Amino acid sequence: MELQKNKIHIDTVKKAFRYLVTAKTLAELYEDQKHITGKYVHATSRGHEVIQIATGLHLTAQDYLSAYYRDDAMLLSIGITPYELMLQLLAKRDDIFSGGRTYYSHPSLKREGFPKIPHQSSATGMQAIPTTGIAMGIQYAQQTGLLANEKPLAVCSLGDASCTEGEVSEALQMAVLKKLPILYLVQDNEWDISASADEIRAQDMTHFAKGFKGLETFTIDGTDFIESYTTIEKAFDIIRNENRPVLVHAKVPLLNHHTSGVRKEWYRDDLEEAQSRDPYNKLKELLYAYDVEVTEIDQIEKEIYDLVQSDFEKACAAEDPKPEDLYSHVFAPTPITEEKGNRTPEGKDKTVMVDSALFAIRELMAKHPEALLYGQDVGLRLGGVFREAATLAKQFGQERVFNTPIQEAFIIGSTVGMSAVGLKPIVEVQFADYIWPGLNQLFTEVARSNYLSNGQWPVSMILRVPIGAYGSGGPYHSSSVESVLTSIKGIKIAYPSTGADLKGLMKAAYYDPNPVVMLEHKGLYWSKMKGTEDAATVEPDEDYVLPFGKARVVDEVSPCQDKNTVTIITYGMGVYWAKEAAKNFDNQVEIIDLRTLVPLDETSIYDSVKKHNRCIVLTEEQVSGSYAESIAGRISKECFQFLDAPVEVLGAKDMPAIPLNSVLEAEMLPNSEKLISVIDSILRY
Repeated sequence: MELQKNKIHIDTVKKAFRYLVTAKTLAELYEDQKHITGKYVHATSRGHEVIQIATGLHLTAQDYLSAYYRDDAMLLSIGITPYELMLQLLAKRDDIFSGGRTYYSHPSLKREGFPKIPHQSSATGMQAIPTTGIAMGIQYAQQTGLLANEKPLAVCSLGDASCTEGEVSEALQMAVLKKLPILYLVQDNEWDISASADEIRAQDMTHFAKGFKGLETFTIDGTDFIESYTTIEKAFDIIRNENRPVLVHAKVPLLNHHTSGVRKEWYRDDLEEAQSRDPYNKLKELLYAYDVEVTEIDQIEKEIYDLVQSDFEKACAAEDPKPEDLYSHVFAPTPITEEKGNRTPEGKDKTVMVDSALFAIRELMAKHPEALLYGQDVGLRLGGVFREAATLAKQFGQERVFNTPIQEAFIIGSTVGMSAVGLKPIVEVQFADYIWPGLNQLFTEVARSNYLSNGQWPVSMILRVPIGAYGSGGPYHSSSVESVLTSIKGIKIAYPSTGADLKGLMKAAYYDPNPVVMLEHKGLYWSKMKGTEDAATVEPDEDYVLPFGKARVVDEVSPCQDKNTVTIITYGMGVYWAKEAAKNFDNQVEIIDLRTLVPLDETSIYDSVKKHNRCIVLTEEQVSGSYAESIAGRISKECFQFLDAPVEVLGAKDMPAIPLNSVLEAEMLPNSEKLISVIDSILRY
């Protein structure tokens, strides 16, 4: 011990002890008061405190932190008070992280002088991708001059058991590929709730990480403050000055329950051995080695005990959220509320839909250096499998437009971190059929960030998704997925049917601080399919923006005294089936193009239904349980007294997939001929 005393100043050791005692006292209080604290599930850092504190003491205000649900000691070490932690424990209104919306030690913080903590989920591996996205954003900002004279880094804190998640591997792959400034701090207590290490892993993270070339690893005793502090110091130095990722694997005991709801005595058989490695005892011995008197140590513990008791009384008395608080921060306010710019400039030829999107992104990237585009095959060689990103990498450089591996989860989840750094990522999933691996990130990380951070961290991103059938694309290149996406609350969804709308909505999406999914129908991209010629439009000017939630009346008709009329509510390819079918009826079919699915222009829908008293909802998706059926249900409820016929829904047959064979595909999908039959039936009802 004498040989190590001069490595760390005594004041640092005393500070660490204060934080450890505070965390320990909190854990003991929560257990003593479990009749109160047990109302909401929580975990504590007991046994993990030293490595967490060693990390927190090295973090600065320029850095980003992803702290996981057992990291309350780390939060204390960056300056969060016991009272502030308790407000979250008790889900109080003034909880600084979430306003009472999420669990203890699930932090979100944007406070001057503190490390920045973007929102993350319940941290069983999913946090690795958003945090790696932060590091990728830091690197991009440094490369492009958006970030000067600083060397920030990101810290991603993980439990070892969570590292078996595939998304952790995606994050590590990108970190070493791009040489990102990130520390992966793995706290290994050899438990995964009730499953022990020998049951759930073939190797610990030190050995697993060796498969990622260029990832330096340190394996340490996370209960030893000297070793923990100096290792983190070395890791931070490597990351800041050598621009490469590091993984620290810290072995620690779990001395408290997994959570308040899963108690250690139910299943643990190693409690005595774990207690022998208590970091509290080790750090106390270190203080003695620094010649700190017992009386001083006792005084520190008494002061902290009194503070924690007092803070707990105040926290218990603090105000609960009000019922109306439920409704705040679903979305951050958008500045785009009106249609502006010139939609139809004179002297221009029509532009196909895919180029309208391309030109919109080109204009945005030329104007905004914080904009960047990435995904599978969008880079220099190909520019997207639909040429939807053609020439962009050549024009803006491969640091702004680049390919990713086949990693839908990373593509989507990394936008959380990119946005947190102040960038605007535009990303692409190559086909809607392949969005499924990314839904975890879209639902858990992207969509909930603004709401669960109480408005601190909206995720500003655009996700482009080529969608729909376009002629024998088969079961893996033809799917419609909007019903799944619209069920995810917290994202906006556009589904334009013309080039002008696609460009205007793309611009609106860019300036919107919320996550936006752009569903772009592959069959409309070039207007090659018969009847879709009107998808090509005169390209709007650079200033044109189209607000979300405003439907378009494609064909307007007036009610008649001597014949029935009907309105068709649709979007995407449905617009063109409806236009073709309407030619068979004498001014009897009004067509409403939704343009955006979330938010939905209910006013335009209901006004049209009330005018015509008959309605068809037309979709390309399979019908049962679909978004279209939910619209039909709303129409039936809100317009019941105006309806002269049941609301009809026409869509694809309820098959598991769209077959490759063109005969079978045609049988499954809706088309104008099938729609004519439905229109005729409802007009004669």
